[in-house]
Amino acid sequence: MKIVLIGGSGHIGSYLIPKLVHAGHKVLNISRGQSKPYKEDNLWREVENIVLNRDNEPNGEFERKIAAINADIVIDLINFSLADTKNMVEALKNTNLSHFLYCSSIWAHGKSTTLPILEDQPRFPLDEYGIDKAKSEAFLHDLYRKEGFPETVIMPGQISGAGWVIINPVGNLDVSVFKKIQRGEKIAIPNFGMETLHHVHADDVAQVFFQAISHRNSALGESFHAVGSQSITLLGYAQALYRWFGHEENIDFLPWNEWCDYTKDKEHIEKTYLHIVRSGHFSIEKGKRLINYCPRHTLLETVFESVTFLSKNNWLEK
Repeated sequence: MKIVLIGGSGHIGSYLIPKLVHAGHKVLNISRGQSKPYKEDNLWREVENIVLNRDNEPNGEFERKIAAINADIVIDLINFSLADTKNMVEALKNTNLSHFLYCSSIWAHGKSTTLPILEDQPRFPLDEYGIDKAKSEAFLHDLYRKEGFPETVIMPGQISGAGWVIINPVGNLDVSVFKKIQRGEKIAIPNFGMETLHHVHADDVAQVFFQAISHRNSALGESFHAVGSQSITLLGYAQALYRWFGHEENIDFLPWNEWCDYTKDKEHIEKTYLHIVRSGHFSIEKGKRLINYCPRHTLLETVFESVTFLSKNNWLEK
């Protein structure tokens, strides 16, 4: 099969592309040419890399160039708007396409209602990102039902792994939180620390895409959560890291407004809010049943691998 990945040099593609090459597919990676894969693999030598930037190709020209490749499978990892989704679908309709995989997000769910959260339960997205992901997902599923357009939606959680800063135990990207825990110093967690995060290794996200391709007939017209088997509370996450670094836990719990005053940084506060307001636990039972998804990494294994990278590469130095 000829497979096009759009945005294949990022977190997901770094693990997905070698899987596809190893399986015997011809893979073309569409990227802006500004970054290298997070994980080195000799199989990248067999990948055709094409430099193309969606932002520089207005009025559907980007999608028409993708369609001109005439791939059997198109995986769009960097589509953030309904307009781009519609342009892509329109461009691909008269090609050899047999499967289109769209990368959505668990953020398309918005606030949790019942737990565990199922892929097809009512959505309450909170921000433009989640709203657009939910709209694209609904558009694609409707098109599958009405016209048979061969689509599948994958919904990753908090994508984690070696090579980048992962979400910390207060729900944002402030590396100083990891530094304090490493030194056994006190951190402050908002509320009672009962909100949850759902870290997932990028390799397991890639596995969901791969399994959806391998089980195409079962995957068509469906959404699948790309998460691990567990979620974790902010408190549990912090406790695990203190133990891992060899310290007793040293945690303050502050009411939301006091925590905001303590934190001060508006970007960190906003990031935390957007994570904890969406607290939940996302089911992977449909992925297990229909496409044989089985996470290879536990949540804490993923976290420890990620923080080990930060430490070894001096990201946690003063």
